[in-house]
Amino acid sequence: MARGWEQVDFVYVTGDAYVDHSSFGTAIIARLLESKGFSVGIIAQPDWKDPASVTEFGAPRLGFLVSAGNMDSMVNHYTVAKKRRHQDAYTPGGKPFARPDHAVVAYSQLIRRSYKDAPIILGGVEASLRRLAHYDYWSDKLKRSVLLDSGADLISYGMGEHSIVEIAEALQSGLSIRDLTFIPGTVFRAKSTENLVDFEMLPSWDEVRSSKRAFAESFAIQYANSDPFTGKTLVEDYGREGLVVQLPPAMPLSTAEMDAVYRLPFTGTWHPAYDKDGGVPALAEVKFSLTSNRGCFGECAFCALTFHQGRIVQSRSHESLLAEAEAMTADPAFKGYINDVGGPTANFRQPACAKQMKAGACTNKRCLSPVPCKAMKPTHKDYVKLLRKLRALPGVKKVFVRSGIRFDYVMEDPNGEEFLHELVNHHVSGQLRVAPEHVAPAVLEAMGKPPRAVYDRFCEAFQRETEAAGKKQYVVPYLMSSHPGSTLKEAVELAEYVRDMGFNPEQVQDFYPTPSTVATCMYYTGLDPLTLEPIYVPKTPHEKALQRALIQYRNPANYDLVREALTKAGRTDLIGWDEKSLIRPKRPSGLRPARDFSTPGQSPSGRNDEKGEKPATSQHPKRSGKPAVPRHPDQSAKPRGPKGTKPANRQGRPPKANGHKGGIR
Repeated sequence: MARGWEQVDFVYVTGDAYVDHSSFGTAIIARLLESKGFSVGIIAQPDWKDPASVTEFGAPRLGFLVSAGNMDSMVNHYTVAKKRRHQDAYTPGGKPFARPDHAVVAYSQLIRRSYKDAPIILGGVEASLRRLAHYDYWSDKLKRSVLLDSGADLISYGMGEHSIVEIAEALQSGLSIRDLTFIPGTVFRAKSTENLVDFEMLPSWDEVRSSKRAFAESFAIQYANSDPFTGKTLVEDYGREGLVVQLPPAMPLSTAEMDAVYRLPFTGTWHPAYDKDGGVPALAEVKFSLTSNRGCFGECAFCALTFHQGRIVQSRSHESLLAEAEAMTADPAFKGYINDVGGPTANFRQPACAKQMKAGACTNKRCLSPVPCKAMKPTHKDYVKLLRKLRALPGVKKVFVRSGIRFDYVMEDPNGEEFLHELVNHHVSGQLRVAPEHVAPAVLEAMGKPPRAVYDRFCEAFQRETEAAGKKQYVVPYLMSSHPGSTLKEAVELAEYVRDMGFNPEQVQDFYPTPSTVATCMYYTGLDPLTLEPIYVPKTPHEKALQRALIQYRNPANYDLVREALTKAGRTDLIGWDEKSLIRPKRPSGLRPARDFSTPGQSPSGRNDEKGEKPATSQHPKRSGKPAVPRHPDQSAKPRGPKGTKPANRQGRPPKANGHKGGIR
């Protein structure tokens, strides 16, 4: 081999093209193993129909590492309407179809055809969020742990730095892969519970597939045991196929450990073999961004961060971030703009309270919802200091904050106005994306989001700072339709809010049930797993179309859908000629009505969803589905809601599954 290796220690098979940048999970794990003295050969996007495509390096000395890439392969491939996407930002030139569906299963089975006894370790977001029995939206049924379907030996779940090093060192010491039953952050197969301690039995596979309530109960147990300090070993019984055992999560990285990860010698670009295709599009968004933190105690119901990065926030030091920023300024392509400084939630730079780093996050309550915990100590002082240092660096013209911040956390901070002042004056360019997602109390409660009044107060405070700065800047809210808890009544309430703002969102995100989120469990079971109370779930394509059309009621093509929705909701008072009406009594002549969506694939505006939606650009340790920057919304009317607000013009945003940036949340 070119590097003088007779045999590599690990062969890493991944569904993404290889980009040697710290925003890509494959690069982090490969560089980390390299720093510990292990050799890693990377096979990126092999032909899953050809067994020879995974034999390039021969049999590895220690084992195969398998990942679908930065995103779950099904989210990468399909819109919420289950239509194939036409682009893949993680493939050279953005070309689609470079990886299989359920990639970790397909790749593992491919490896087994050539190397029957080689150890196979699964990792990345797809394996992490499918580590136990889970609901698969695309087949509309429960699936077993990917450990069984793939034929792999071990799963390294969550943020894998601790577990992958322990796995590598254990294998190096001569232990068999079957002996690795002691490493936190891993899942393995067992024949009995004989050697397990402090474990809890989950409802069996037979129970969860025959009872939705049993699945909700199982999910609740998993959710309560997702903390590294308090989590127990969980055991799922698959009958004749044995047990799947999940050990507690790995401990969060310390600041020093995070700094060490981001000091690894990344080249910051894609493999040169991709130059002919124009490179890998996903890099453009993150090349000049900084990962400041990991973890999130926001716990939005539609987000899988609790199951992947956990609730305990971990942060890099100022020195580490400044050193990376200084290195950016030496790049010939750097134009003076740092595109982002953040993580899953940019303004979380420390744990919610001091207790979390000693005893873990609470298992029986959330930090921010339904009301902020009194033990929480909200502060932005450290983040403000960091932003000031970064924008003072020679060669830096502007530092943007484009990843998610929790506006309710800002409003809880006694000194939150200082942060808002910094944000408005130095770190926003025209629009600040926020994610209230909805306004109806029942839906916000199901989402784990703050009441609308908190969002309104934030908008007013933002507008005051904007006016004081003499700028024209706007809050741009993301809105979500068809989330569990939303009946037509709540959908109409959201439409009235859009009316009062005076704008027409061109695109709205339908709720997307992805593996291992609270909201996905609600979608499948019709129960809130945290309370086991029934919850309404809009499921049929037609009802989802009605709810989405209500938010886009200004689109003439949606007239018939909006009229039907208002009639069903008993709100025909909103059909009329006054300013509070959503539509007129008669459909405008000469316009074709929208389709009725009895089959998925057509958006309420008449656009095909596979063109109208784009996948988020990232699902690895840094970001959790950051959408493309939305175009400026229609400015033909003055806002009549909270001052300075504009609706987001977003394309379909896959939920954050492993902590990538999104809008302000």
